[in-house]
Amino acid sequence: MPFAAVNGIDVYFELHGTGPPLLNISGSGNDLRRSPASILPVNRAFETLSYDQRGLGQTSKPETDYTMADYADDAAALIHSMGWASCHVLGTSFGGMVALHLAVRHPDVVDRLVLCCTSPGGDAPSYPLHELATMAPDEALALRLRLTDRRWDPAADAPIPGLGSYYDQMVAASTATPDPEQLAGLRRQLAARADHDVVADLSSIAQPTLVCAGRYDDIAPLENSELLAERIPDATLRVFEGGHTFMIQDRSAFPAIIEFLGGAS
Repeated sequence: MPFAAVNGIDVYFELHGTGPPLLNISGSGNDLRRSPASILPVNRAFETLSYDQRGLGQTSKPETDYTMADYADDAAALIHSMGWASCHVLGTSFGGMVALHLAVRHPDVVDRLVLCCTSPGGDAPSYPLHELATMAPDEALALRLRLTDRRWDPAADAPIPGLGSYYDQMVAASTATPDPEQLAGLRRQLAARADHDVVADLSSIAQPTLVCAGRYDDIAPLENSELLAERIPDATLRVFEGGHTFMIQDRSAFPAIIEFLGGAS
């Protein structure tokens, strides 16, 4: 299995596709064993580097507190370990937060930046997902589904429009018995997420940036994406028909992302 020894940890990664280099940074709790990187539409146009972030999947799980700086430094070191001087960056949800810190801390490694269903933190935070752990499982699941897409209706044939079988996968995942080591890593990730704040640094991000939002997202509300697009100097906002999972719900999302990334000179 491919691992890169970077920033004091061993990072599990996968490379798929051909074309200009692209770093794909995924969301909270993501594990490439459950979310195959091989099927990402961006692989058709780019050499896409996907990886398990610290504390998750097959990557090292240090028993220390994690910070957003750690996650950004991991990403920068991983880029360099590939022999890439720089690359495009696609960050989704928590991955968008990491991408923001990466662009602030290591601007030279980022060519074009895509931020999906994410927030700058500070006065414009994403929903505090760590609070779900304090709720009863059924209550936490119901809230998470409503946050994912505010149109959620448990009485409807399609409880969340546009998700189809993915909705059933979300429900099944909520009842699975978590691995204690993976759960500990997720908790450390969510604790780092709670301290995320780059609002004061947004004006320093010089890269062409596409901010993508789901119209019905209550985890990363649309107004947070509007703030990102307003404060990042060379940013464009696109709003898609969906919630926090608009990249699955709206088939125009990935083509728009690929078109934007392909516009680099």
